[in-house]
Amino acid sequence: MKAIKALIPAAILLGTAGAALAQSSVTVYGRLNESVERQKTDDDSVTRLQNNGSRIGFRGVEDLGGGLKAGFTLEHRLSADTGASTNGNAFWGGAGESSVFLSGAFGQVKAGHYTSEAYFATSDVTDLLNHGTGTSADALYKYLGTDNNKVSYRTPELGPVTAELGVILGEGAANRSYDLAVNATFGALGVGLGYEKVNDDIKIGAPAGTAGDSQLGIRASYSMSPFTVTGYVQRYKNDSIDKSKTIARVSGQYDIGALELHAAVGMAGEIDGAGSFPLGEDEGKARQYTVGLNYNLSKRTKVFAFYNQTKFNAVDQTPESKFSVASVGIRHNF
Repeated sequence: MKAIKALIPAAILLGTAGAALAQSSVTVYGRLNESVERQKTDDDSVTRLQNNGSRIGFRGVEDLGGGLKAGFTLEHRLSADTGASTNGNAFWGGAGESSVFLSGAFGQVKAGHYTSEAYFATSDVTDLLNHGTGTSADALYKYLGTDNNKVSYRTPELGPVTAELGVILGEGAANRSYDLAVNATFGALGVGLGYEKVNDDIKIGAPAGTAGDSQLGIRASYSMSPFTVTGYVQRYKNDSIDKSKTIARVSGQYDIGALELHAAVGMAGEIDGAGSFPLGEDEGKARQYTVGLNYNLSKRTKVFAFYNQTKFNAVDQTPESKFSVASVGIRHNF
């Protein structure tokens, strides 16, 4: 009888632990994306095995009851052809994510290191071919945020609309920045808005380059099988010389069973300032053209091929510089 009584608390404890586990989940996910490419920069050519945003990550969520949930994301970026980290010294940083959130009927509050929703609302939607990775990714979009030390609030769904406001804290050493994203879906039509602003109060030791700068992008998408067409227009302002330029991109997809045909074109205006292109304030015109195809072997695996060309020149530069690439590859999600 004493033995039975001793087992009762243990059984209760195990039952409680089982209930807690049932309300929590952790998912391992990732992507391996590699391509063999012939890349040419002006007169120099090279054949390489190109990594395209390969990653491994962990997502978790806990149901706290009453509609309240807590969760996290830890994502590491790696080069699948060498096994090396592509995040530098930040194992969970770089283009990856390390964040924690709390969500409920009020919306979602999130904190950590993660990409601006302003980018996802505009440029990312136009990268239909290879999901914003590798040498076919949008090369012209002006991204101003650092992703570090970020706090954001996302609204619940307000009919067809969602919005997110984020703040990147300067922590007394860097410039604070803000970003806003709004997305709405009306049947086959989707629209998005993305805005970023970097505070112009330069701190001692803060990196130069974007203090006071801002960008506003507007995107529209239309998807009606077998067609998808999407594009954005972005207005970027360089605050230090009070000059602006316009960037635009349009892409399309046509489905034939498991085959996807893709095309995209992007253009960027120029800013005639001081310094040398592309690191200074003198930013010349640029153009990007992409054609390609995906063949989906399954929901997780595809093979692809594309040709991409990007042309750019500093103000008054002749001849222009050109980067081109012919690529064949395979991507597997897990």
